[in-house]
Amino acid sequence: MRRPDDSGDNSSPSASSVIPESFAVDHTKMSAPQVRKAGISHGPNGDAITKFDLRFMKPNSESLPTAALHTLEHLLATYMRSDLDIVDLSPMGCRTGFYLTVWGDVEAAAVQDALVESLKRVLLAEWSDVPGVSEKECGNVRDHSLFGAKEYAGKVLAGFGAGE
Repeated sequence: MRRPDDSGDNSSPSASSVIPESFAVDHTKMSAPQVRKAGISHGPNGDAITKFDLRFMKPNSESLPTAALHTLEHLLATYMRSDLDIVDLSPMGCRTGFYLTVWGDVEAAAVQDALVESLKRVLLAEWSDVPGVSEKECGNVRDHSLFGAKEYAGKVLAGFGAGE
């Protein structure tokens, strides 16, 4: 398989010349947990969209198990909407946290407050509280762990000094 920048055609920018912000960050200097404002973009009508890095685990040291990550995704995508105007919450491929995109120019402190409150709700959740866990609603319904979600929610809360 050829990569776009291997084509020999130098008339347009290659895929490797456009580096996503998340790849330009020095992961060896990241701490966790943390909420990092990764950037803000403006649409053609002036709408602001802000992207955040919700880092739960220190990169290249540990990662979230997929089942815990998956259940946290379902719960946080729901719970955080109570406090923020969310466009999307998606797990990172490296499984060390989530990307959060919200409407407006939002500060990291507001996102951290919403995250902490949502993680506290995760600790209290029962299986019946987890949204989107039927085959009709979820693409991998067998890969969930509320136990794991609670375990990692507790770790992140403790890291933020919010306790369980």
